[in-house]
Amino acid sequence: MLAYYLHNLDPFIFRISGNIGPRWYGMAYVLAFVFAFLLLRVLSKRGYLDLPQAVLGDFVTWVALFGVMIGGRLGYVLFYRPEMMRDPLSILRVWEGGMSSHGGIIGVVVFTLIYSRRHKLPWTNPGDNLCVVAPIGLFLGRCANFINGELYGRVTNVSWAMQFPKELLDASNAAEADRALAACQQVDPSLKSVDSIIEAVRTNPRIADVLRDIITPRHPSQLYEAALEGVALFAILWFVRTRFRTPNGFLTGLFLIVYSIFRIIVENFREPDAPLVGMFTRGQFFSFFTVAIGIGFIIVAKKYPTYPRRLKPL
Repeated sequence: MLAYYLHNLDPFIFRISGNIGPRWYGMAYVLAFVFAFLLLRVLSKRGYLDLPQAVLGDFVTWVALFGVMIGGRLGYVLFYRPEMMRDPLSILRVWEGGMSSHGGIIGVVVFTLIYSRRHKLPWTNPGDNLCVVAPIGLFLGRCANFINGELYGRVTNVSWAMQFPKELLDASNAAEADRALAACQQVDPSLKSVDSIIEAVRTNPRIADVLRDIITPRHPSQLYEAALEGVALFAILWFVRTRFRTPNGFLTGLFLIVYSIFRIIVENFREPDAPLVGMFTRGQFFSFFTVAIGIGFIIVAKKYPTYPRRLKPL
């Protein structure tokens, strides 16, 4: 039989004590903002970004806080987990995961609009440049999802399929979880919960062997998303930004369209993490709207063109 990779990566970079310590999920956000700052400096030097370099640090910080973090978290709650509003404190526990890329996009758009109006800038100019660097954050975020073993794919038998122990936490897999717990307790009677089994997989090869016969192989859809929404999308946007003289707003539209197309494609391999909307996943449903919005951005950019103030003709 084909031996699939059983996911056993630790979400902690290192542990100070128990479940206390820095996580890869948080590090992904830190690195995303660092890379965003560095790339925006490059774009500012080349004349694509109207913001002076002196304010880039503050700009990226506020985008990170109000746009990505608050927008992404509120989007997750409103779009995927509205029941969390019954316990408002759960909304603040961002270290447990749970961010929406669509919510983050909305948050960044709203913040950029407010910021640009206060500083008398065409708001599509910083928006365009943020869209160019955003795929770096998407790439790192999907890599963190993979390390966490969450947002895994649909069941498959392809040779590169992987087994994710966190599927045992899904309510729809209750029977599978009971079977796994009973089997693992025969190896280690101290295991009393699914969470303890997931922890034991990382250190006990015998537990891993037991789970290999129980957990279903799945698409590593997090890696698909990292490749498409991260690497491929960044390559497209960077190429267009640096090789063509595009009006403000064009790249925002291109980002929304291409990101949404990639998301619609990958959702066919990703296990739905919310009830379907008709025949579509929640991610696909929202992506249809962002495609339409992206087309609107491009139409307006072409009809009423404005350009970065310091950009020279190519």
